[in-house]
Order: sequence, then structure tokens, then C-alpha cells
Amino acid sequence: MTEYLAVDGGTIAYEVEGSGPLIVLAHGMGDSRAAYRAVILQLVAEGYRVAAVDLRGCGESSVDWPAWSRTAIAGDLLAVIRHLGGPAVLVGHSVSGGAATVAAAQEPALVTAVVELAPFTRKQSIRLGDLRVKRFRQGMLRLLGTAAFGSVRLWRAYLDTAYPGAKPDGWTQRLDRIDSLMREPGRMKAMQGMGRSAPTDAGAQLGNVGCPVLVVMGTLDPDWADPRAEGSAIVDDLPSGLGRLEMIEGAGHYPHDQFPDQVVSLMLAFLRSDAARA
Repeated sequence: MTEYLAVDGGTIAYEVEGSGPLIVLAHGMGDSRAAYRAVILQLVAEGYRVAAVDLRGCGESSVDWPAWSRTAIAGDLLAVIRHLGGPAVLVGHSVSGGAATVAAAQEPALVTAVVELAPFTRKQSIRLGDLRVKRFRQGMLRLLGTAAFGSVRLWRAYLDTAYPGAKPDGWTQRLDRIDSLMREPGRMKAMQGMGRSAPTDAGAQLGNVGCPVLVVMGTLDPDWADPRAEGSAIVDDLPSGLGRLEMIEGAGHYPHDQFPDQVVSLMLAFLRSDAARA
């Protein structure tokens, strides 16, 4: 059941299932909380209370917002955690991976651990050699076309690249739902706003994070020519000993949707090991 939280600038939609320690799930741009549909039930079965959030401008959240930065998104996520009586483990994908970093640095009492899935958390740069990697070149061109022209068709084409190999169960229905959402007034504008927001604010906060961080990358993620190098750089920029990197073979930019069992297994091992250490 969808619930709504009024925050400064608009309304955030979310849903909560289960009981136990709180985990908050935040998706990437041009998507909705449905991206975590295969993850939620597994986490609930493991004894967690799981809140899946629609980012500002996405899903069932309101569309008109003054800012699209990771810092702005972090404020929304922290508001949800406060409302639900945190603290929480904060899971962020892509743009919201950077937002999770900001949230953990700003409000350490509210965020006990962070999981970043294919995150944009650092300043990005492209080297000439990167363009020789076909999946990166193809994904980048489709992303740039989506941003420049507001094209839902190009966004669907990007998603095909971002899910290499076999598609998850219910792929056609999920893609049609994304298509429908992106054609609603204001939704494409929201995605374009997020796309133009550089992750430098999140990168500046990496050294201020005080909780454990798990970074999960897919080996075939088209958003980077070398996903392992990007994940390692994030871990290196965190305070020593806090971060760890896990790679999922064959995964693209949506490991939690493409390989949910593996992602949940990694999350549980991470959370249990850090709980035992604490």
C-alpha cells in the first residue's frame, strides 16, 4: 500500500512491509520502487522491515521539485527514515547510491550501514580508451540521447543495454510500466534534471562517512568502461576499513533486478558480519 510523506518541496511516495530492523531502498533515475520488487520479499522473510521509496519526481512521488542533486535526494531519504523511526540501513542504486553517501555523512545517527548498487558517487571522467568498449559506448550514446531529446524510446533502448543477457521475470510488464511512467507529465523532466546533476557533492562526502559501506557492481555495467575500477575507487575514497566491493558476474546496471538472489545474499552477509563485529 502506497503511503505519502510531505517534505520540503513536495511529496514522497513509499511502501513498507515486514517488521524488524529498518532497511530503506532507493532506486535510480527514470525508475520507481518497483525495481526492488524481487528484493523486498526476501528481506522481509529474513526479518527486516523494508521501506521502498519513489525518488522525487519518480513513481508516485510528486513531480515539481526545486533541485535534483544527490544532496536533495538524501534529504528526502533522511526524512523517510526519521518518519519511520530509524535508524536504517540505506540502500541506493545509481544516483541514489550517491545520495545514500550524503545521507550517511550528514546524519550518522540515522544510517547504520550503506549499500550502494552501481552507484554514481564520484566525479566522472571519460578517457579516450573507454570509448573502445562497445557496451560503454552504446550505453553512453543512448543515455545522452535520452537526456538531450527527452526520448522514452532511447531510454528503453538504454535499458536493453543495461540488462545484458537474460532479462528478469516480468521484463515486458516492467518495461511497459517504466514507459507509461516516463510519459506522465514531468517524469522525463525529473530524469533529465537528475542526469544533469553531477555526483561531486557525494564524492566530497565519502571521507565523512562513518558506517560500513558495501558497493556492488556488475561486470557488464554499460555506465563504466571498467566497473571494477569505479567500485574500487569509491571504496578507496572512504575512511580505511569501512568499504568493501563485490562484483556480480554478468550483471549490468541493475544487479538488484537482474540477480536479486545474489544481491540479497551479499547484503545479508554484509549486514550480519558488521552486526557481529559491532
